[in-house]
Amino acid sequence: QVQVVESGGGLVQAGGSLRLSCAASGRTFSNYGMGWFRQAPGKEREFVAAISWRGASTNYANSVKGRFTISRDNTKNTVYLQMNSLKPEETAVYYCSAAHGRIATMKPTEYDYWGQGTQVAVSS
Repeated sequence: QVQVVESGGGLVQAGGSLRLSCAASGRTFSNYGMGWFRQAPGKEREFVAAISWRGASTNYANSVKGRFTISRDNTKNTVYLQMNSLKPEETAVYYCSAAHGRIATMKPTEYDYWGQGTQVAVSS
């Protein structure tokens, strides 16, 4: 069992930045690929970014490439999502997830554990 807890959400103006954090506890954190997803009201959950268990590989949704950066610190059992140049349409609840033994997968069905989410609101 792995528990993940997101933090760092909030309200930011368009063009601004936020850094989300996801703290994991339970099983060995370094055995898990980690991902970030988001879900806006009335929309399906969508992939944002993922990082492999040792951080060697990353994947990003096309819409965030060049603006978002995922990273992890296995000594702190934490994964981060640095979000720059935020857009109003990126207002959503952002979820952290953990996939055992996986590379940086983009498929939500391959993640085993999910957090409760943190709200990000981008004003125009």
